[in-house]
Amino acid sequence: MTAPASASASFSEPISVPSEGTWSIGELAQQAGVTVKTVRFYSDRGLLPEATRSTGGHRRYGPEALDRLRLIRSLRALDLPLPQVDRVLARDDPGTDPDTALQDALADQLNALGSQLTALRWREAALHLLHDCTTAERADRLRLIGAMATPPNTTALARFWRHILPPRLPARLLSTILDEAIPQPPADPTPPQVLTFASLHAVVTNPHVLDINICGPAPRPPSGPCRPAVLYEGLREAYELAATDVQTQQAPHAGEALDCFVAAHAGLRNTPDTPAFRRQLSTQLAHIAHPLIDRYWQLAAEVPTPSPKPTIGACDDWLRTALDTQLA
Repeated sequence: MTAPASASASFSEPISVPSEGTWSIGELAQQAGVTVKTVRFYSDRGLLPEATRSTGGHRRYGPEALDRLRLIRSLRALDLPLPQVDRVLARDDPGTDPDTALQDALADQLNALGSQLTALRWREAALHLLHDCTTAERADRLRLIGAMATPPNTTALARFWRHILPPRLPARLLSTILDEAIPQPPADPTPPQVLTFASLHAVVTNPHVLDINICGPAPRPPSGPCRPAVLYEGLREAYELAATDVQTQQAPHAGEALDCFVAAHAGLRNTPDTPAFRRQLSTQLAHIAHPLIDRYWQLAAEVPTPSPKPTIGACDDWLRTALDTQLA
């Protein structure tokens, strides 16, 4: 028994063009394998060229309309919105390059699809996190995940650091600190990573964040400017010097990294590095320590990064311990 002709067969085998060289709207719809309503919709939007009108005022289409209709269907099958389809088809517009318009449209779709896939992966990992846990854990995890967008953005984390860091830092320095302090959500997270970011979000949105004050890490002299940019430039250098020892789990010790760390704090207040200053600094650093900061760095260390370099928090803890060890 012969199978009926498929839609794809009718799509690839054109019917004979009438003697006048044009198709009616119904014939074009049949040739393309779509409904008359579809042809009329694209025609009304100006996407399908009419070759002429019949004596009765009915639309007539030439072979170029069939090619155009097939292209429109291909673009729409890729979920390209109609405005982008219109730009791709603007072949008669001297200000529009169809190839460039198509390339841009495809790039936009790839970006949008990538975002959708990332969102789906985060949802899947969150569902596994909730499914594969005990009843006692589930309520707390639901609360954490429900408070965070999936996939998460880093807006709340940036706001957290902008509150903590001193005002009027140079824009370049502030941007560098934020880049180093804020972990980026992975595109394909594991369930534990979903929990980590949900916990990070809970830390940075905790009301007690307003109690944190790390902008006064050393006693201020009676006179002289306070120079936070000097402090944070110096701290970044000290962290770089300490990073290898932190990564190889060397015991905190005196040396170039600690001297640079203390010099940065001394430079903040424009005061010399003396044994008395180091004792004051150790006391002050202990005074301004906050458990939310410690929790933040603990969680940030659990996020995989392209670089094995330790976090700022790990380096800072190592240097503070080195200072206390030297004083002891």
